[in-house]
Amino acid sequence: MERDFWIERWDNQQIGFHQAEGQPLLAEFWPALALPASAKVLVPLCGKTPDMAWLAARGHRVTGVEFSERAARDFFAEQGRTPQRNVVDDFICYRDETIEIRVGDFFALDPETISRFDAVYDRAALIALPPELRARYAAHLMGRLRPAATVLLIAMAYDQAEMDGPPFAVSSADVQALYGRDCDIETLFEHDALSIGDHLAAKGLTRATESVYRLTRRYQA
Repeated sequence: MERDFWIERWDNQQIGFHQAEGQPLLAEFWPALALPASAKVLVPLCGKTPDMAWLAARGHRVTGVEFSERAARDFFAEQGRTPQRNVVDDFICYRDETIEIRVGDFFALDPETISRFDAVYDRAALIALPPELRARYAAHLMGRLRPAATVLLIAMAYDQAEMDGPPFAVSSADVQALYGRDCDIETLFEHDALSIGDHLAAKGLTRATESVYRLTRRYQA
């Protein structure tokens, strides 16, 4: 997943993708997952998104996975939280009572050493991956979920010829191809992504659609 690329972006603070106020679609559509407060939530490629604090405030136990140790440190500092730091398996872990960020390779997340998750919040992971890594990512993600787990996925579709990723274009057909075998897929919302700011148009996009999906993993023992 081009670990060095992302670490360099964070070290140089080239993080225009970071949403300092969080993803506004989270509060609107997270309730559609109908999760209990005690649900364990995975946030892959979490960066330092304040969405993790939002989820924890709803009672969820949140685990983020992130390449950059700086992102993990900055998250806890900016949220006014004091984490413990230790090494667990292949990860450097920052954690407090309700939030843990595991610094390392998402593909090293082993279900034998970490309990499976009830839900996933993917607001920046799938769209950060080039097409050749997506099938591996989706399969690895499914293997870390409990039966009947749910995923809130936010993705963007556009003409990839107009802009180099990340974020990469992910269409509804891509979502179906990646997750249709394991999950029931529902589109909860879609809108014109160019209407929420001019940064995408500045990169050359003439049209882009941001979509919110609910994936429900079909029950598997």
